[in-house]
Amino acid sequence: MAAAAVTVSSAGSLLAMLQEPAPELKLHALACLNSLVHAFWHEISTSVSSIESLYEDEEFDQRQLAALVASKVFFHLGELNDALSYALGAGALFDVADDSDYAQTLLAKALDEYAAIQSRAAGEEKTMDPRLEAIVERMLDKCILDGKYQQAMGMAVECRRLDKLEAAISRCDNLHGALSYCINLSHQYVSHREYRLEILRCLVKIYQTLPNPDYLSICQCLMFLNESDTVASILDKLISGSKDDALLAYQTAFDLAENENQAFLLNVRNHLDALSSAHANPDSTPALPSDQAANAATEPSGDVQMGDDVNMPNGSALTVDPNKVAHADRLTKIKNILSGETSIQLTLQFLYSHNKSDLLILKTIKQAVEMRNSVCHSATICSNAIMHAGTTVDTFLRENLEWLGRATNWAKFSATAGLGVIHRGHLQQGRALMAPYLPQNGAIGSASPYSEGGALYALGLIHANHGEGIKEFLRESLRNTSSEVVQHGACLGLGLAALGTADEEICEDIKTVLYTDSAVAGEAAGIGMGLLMVGTASEKATEMLAYAHDTQHEKIIRGLSLGIALTVYGREEEADTLIEQMTRDQDPILRYGGMYALALAYRGTANNKAMHQLLHFAVSDVSDDVRRTAVLALGFVLYNEPEQTPRIVSLLSESYNPHVRYGAALAVGISCAGSGLSEAISLLEPLTSDVVDFVRQGALIAMAMVMIQANESYDSRVGAFRRKLEKIILDKHEDTMSKMGAILASGILDAGGRNVTIKLKSKSKHDRLTAVVGLAVFTQFWYWYPLTYFISLAFSPTALIGLNSDLKVPKFEYLSNAKPSLFDYPKPTTQQTATTSVKVPTAILSTYAKAKSKAKKDAESKAKEKAEMVPPSEDASAASTSIPGEVHQVPGGEPV
Repeated sequence: MAAAAVTVSSAGSLLAMLQEPAPELKLHALACLNSLVHAFWHEISTSVSSIESLYEDEEFDQRQLAALVASKVFFHLGELNDALSYALGAGALFDVADDSDYAQTLLAKALDEYAAIQSRAAGEEKTMDPRLEAIVERMLDKCILDGKYQQAMGMAVECRRLDKLEAAISRCDNLHGALSYCINLSHQYVSHREYRLEILRCLVKIYQTLPNPDYLSICQCLMFLNESDTVASILDKLISGSKDDALLAYQTAFDLAENENQAFLLNVRNHLDALSSAHANPDSTPALPSDQAANAATEPSGDVQMGDDVNMPNGSALTVDPNKVAHADRLTKIKNILSGETSIQLTLQFLYSHNKSDLLILKTIKQAVEMRNSVCHSATICSNAIMHAGTTVDTFLRENLEWLGRATNWAKFSATAGLGVIHRGHLQQGRALMAPYLPQNGAIGSASPYSEGGALYALGLIHANHGEGIKEFLRESLRNTSSEVVQHGACLGLGLAALGTADEEICEDIKTVLYTDSAVAGEAAGIGMGLLMVGTASEKATEMLAYAHDTQHEKIIRGLSLGIALTVYGREEEADTLIEQMTRDQDPILRYGGMYALALAYRGTANNKAMHQLLHFAVSDVSDDVRRTAVLALGFVLYNEPEQTPRIVSLLSESYNPHVRYGAALAVGISCAGSGLSEAISLLEPLTSDVVDFVRQGALIAMAMVMIQANESYDSRVGAFRRKLEKIILDKHEDTMSKMGAILASGILDAGGRNVTIKLKSKSKHDRLTAVVGLAVFTQFWYWYPLTYFISLAFSPTALIGLNSDLKVPKFEYLSNAKPSLFDYPKPTTQQTATTSVKVPTAILSTYAKAKSKAKKDAESKAKEKAEMVPPSEDASAASTSIPGEVHQVPGGEPV
């Protein structure tokens, strides 16, 4: 007969056994309590002290079991710290494979505790409990054994256990996939820059052990590690290999160039040259110089064989090694890719040939703008430059030379600088294009200093981030002038051309201008130094901060504060000391710079600490400038997660303070630029009708940034927004500030001939340095309108460009599952809609109505009399008369 199941209704008897002297009884009681604790924990909790005393009794053999029971009791009581402490005491009895809520909760807590201790900064005390380390190691090993590799990799990264990360990756079947997953983990979830670099070093080491390394990913990692020599070695190895290897080298170079880190790319090119020189062995057959090799052959083929003779200019013969010819040709190509020349030429060709700018929109703006309103006049010139950015099309300017010539002083500076935006990327002809406006050394009747300064600024915009060919000319221009206007343009131009190169000689030239203490030149010098030192965390930032405290000019302080912020671009926690200095400064302009330092140091990281600081200043600082910039800065921190921004700034967009509302609008514009995000448009819509003019201005510009490259098929609100812009521009009673915003927004919407978007990330999901810096300086237009042109640095062509091995564009087809209407250009405006004005209902008086009615009756009676006098035959012949030789079109469409 089977034994009947015994139902336990109380743990009292088992608790009484704990008081018995026999160890066997205590052990039996603990074993039973361990299995019943989930049901009777409230009863057992009254005697938990007895269980704790058993754990503390070193002579008791089953101390670990007592610890496990105590841990479970404390877990049910909600005392997680005590529960974890006793779980550690339970040793191997705490089962990391247990799926219960108890085990999973304490494992998560153990991970958090371990990670917190591991992540403590250098210098802080790190006391690690070996029992905690043992539990975490058991958990990681269990994940790896169970084949849960992604989970193991995530935990290993969080716990800073790179040894376990390597173990998890090495066990994966798909090694390349695992490595890509880890790269994404490091960029998205690792908040400390130094630790992220450690992970990337570890991944590069693993990559290089693979039989078929993923060179694209390796080189991306090495770029973050700033190991240009290793990248050069990889590229040199690839171009020395097969044709497929060379193609891989080209693609890798294109991907690196897209991140726009000029200093790194220059270093790679220099290392490639050094490696190429090292390959040339005097004892073997000499190779052709790279430019001759490029003409001799594009790839090794059957036409060029070992021992063939090539005639040299001096009449001698040179024996050609086809492998060396191919290598030299490939080297030339890859250097052109790294310099950006190849991409720039392709982009220029695309933007020029596909330009869909609507000149009627500009004509409408020009006619609506009063000449007395210099703000709107300058905004129109700026809008034209943005609308035609990179297209090289300056039709509007040539057709309106007289109207353009009315610009004076700084408006003339801006008008000339706008040519730099239109011709951006014209590296070969840039200087020739700007020659009529450039400083003429010793020439009589040279252009005004405003045109000269604007032309130097334009050269910087043309050569932005690719300034090797122009920076010496800009340095000479800066040294040879004493005009503060020309110095202003030259400093901005030099900063743009030598972006991020940290060139010491250029830095000294700009510093000399800064120390003249001229407000106009000093402002540009401060920004120029920042552009030159962007991302270097240079010690020059300390000098700049000291000078900002010494000078009395607000303009110089503002330029320096932005320049200092640029130097800490992407440095994250490394910039904390400088940020702390700036944000605690008594001068609101330096605190304002501190907001930009936070924004740029933590760009795209969505770092909680940075966001917390910015939100704190947004609601507490006494300066409106600081509050506005703190909110705006959130856009830079969050651009990798644009969908979060509208939610985070939604309350700020309803603030009583208009400066905060303006900041919220631009924050959404920056982080959601080019996304067409519905939530962003919904947040900005009410702000475009705000009661304060400059809030409307910011909202209109931000809306254009979000909607760029979107059409009515994508979102019907795009068409409504375009009509709203036209209405604001044509309304004579609209405030100047909001009208200026509408004019600039019109240019941004149709930027680059309707063929560019604002893109802050490259295809490989890394930040585009030039684009982020460009938007940061663009937002300074609040104080200085000429800086509006910096938005052009963020433009990226919306083209799919494919190349063959000769870097030429072949004919190719691709399949798109999206509706063609999503890619349609907006319909061109017609003359009728372009000249539409806002109609006001006419007031009709009763006397006028009576007079009109009488005149109508008189006209009808006269017409009747005339019809009676004309013979029918004469009437018919008149109707059929036509002009000889003229073609008439009938409704059917056929000529008659």
